[in-house]
Amino acid sequence: MRPTALSFLLLFLMAMASPAPAVAQATIKVIVNDKAITSYDINQRARLIRLTQRKSAAASRRDAEQELIDDQIKLTEADRLGISVSSSQVDNAYGNLARNVKLSTSQLSQALRQGGVNPQTLKDRLRAQIAWQQTVQRRFRSQINISESEVIAALRKSDDETKNVSIEYNLQQLIVVVPAKSSKSFRNQRLRESNAIRREFNGCEDPGAVLGQYKEVVMKPIGRRLETEIPSPLRERIGETDPGRLTQPVPTDVGYEMVAVCGKREIASDIAARTAMESELREREGESLSRRYLMELRRSATIVER
Repeated sequence: MRPTALSFLLLFLMAMASPAPAVAQATIKVIVNDKAITSYDINQRARLIRLTQRKSAAASRRDAEQELIDDQIKLTEADRLGISVSSSQVDNAYGNLARNVKLSTSQLSQALRQGGVNPQTLKDRLRAQIAWQQTVQRRFRSQINISESEVIAALRKSDDETKNVSIEYNLQQLIVVVPAKSSKSFRNQRLRESNAIRREFNGCEDPGAVLGQYKEVVMKPIGRRLETEIPSPLRERIGETDPGRLTQPVPTDVGYEMVAVCGKREIASDIAARTAMESELREREGESLSRRYLMELRRSATIVER
């Protein structure tokens, strides 16, 4: 189950008032396809569920064990298909959750720890989610076909008054380069520089006045893009950014990336509504296929409970 912004705000408030419980010695509770799930894993996931979903201790523990079994099955299948999730992907997802509740990643980590949850517990859940999303996409991409008539029929049932308006952005990509083998102190320095650039940046017409103060900063055009053409969560970051400003820096394999919103305008078009509805219909169908896929894998998995 995907954590929501409201859930994490609740987590933060609760964690501030909750002392972290002591860690007990871990024992193996479940083995899934030769991978062990320990009592520590279950306790940690249960605490995360309690903080984000307000469930009882018993219900949280039951859900935690089943979630961890499913996660291991998902990761095993992803590995079988040659799918791997990088640390930067997980860190980006973690950072997006923090931004959704207006926290830094360190503040979110602090809130989790004060609630008795190791931040790695949430990162492990995110890793499994990302791996499973990629696995399902690879398995069923060619099987999910949404016709134009289905999209039109679904739009007619909706009451969206903005369906004839789309937002078009004019964008440029800015990368503060960080070599792969750089030290942590250098990465931190480049992050500070990225934030400084973001503060000083005030338009795309003459960026050299700001960028010229820093070494190895690359800016290149993305061009005009409809909001529906921009992948989430980048679309959300761009939507929160005023024209002439930069999105928050995000770590990537090449450094810290920001996007300059050089222009924004509304255009008369139902493309956004059609694209959004098609994505929604695809997501619904994908969720159905995903559930059946997981049930099949569960039936064939080796699960030993102790």
